[in-house]
Amino acid sequence: MTGDATTDALIAGFEARTLEKANWTHAAHVTTALAYVRALGRDEALRRIRTNIRAYNAAVGGPANAYHETITRAWITVVARFLAAREPDMPFGAMLEALLARCGNKDYLLMHYSRELLFSNLARAEWVPPDLVPLE
Repeated sequence: MTGDATTDALIAGFEARTLEKANWTHAAHVTTALAYVRALGRDEALRRIRTNIRAYNAAVGGPANAYHETITRAWITVVARFLAAREPDMPFGAMLEALLARCGNKDYLLMHYSRELLFSNLARAEWVPPDLVPLE
């Protein structure tokens, strides 16, 4: 998918539900989002990552409410915005490095959302727009 063997193995393990739970880190989520948006476009990337996160969580015994719609959609938006500002032929590894340097902190979304809103049951269940700074 990306041409980067490490990333492609990560995504293959995630999609096959064989990736060890300890390896499904924030950086792995962002890496997968970048690969999906770059290869599939924003809408299909969102559809696929929603489906695969839910299936992966179930396969590794995660809690039923582990999936978070607002965080997932917000990260796809952040990644799509990031990609739109880059040359499309930039190597995946360089693009990932730049993305993680810019917004790889797991608390990045708290620049856009208050903690109360982002971690609310409502935001977990459905899309909630930012209450601090727009994503786009």
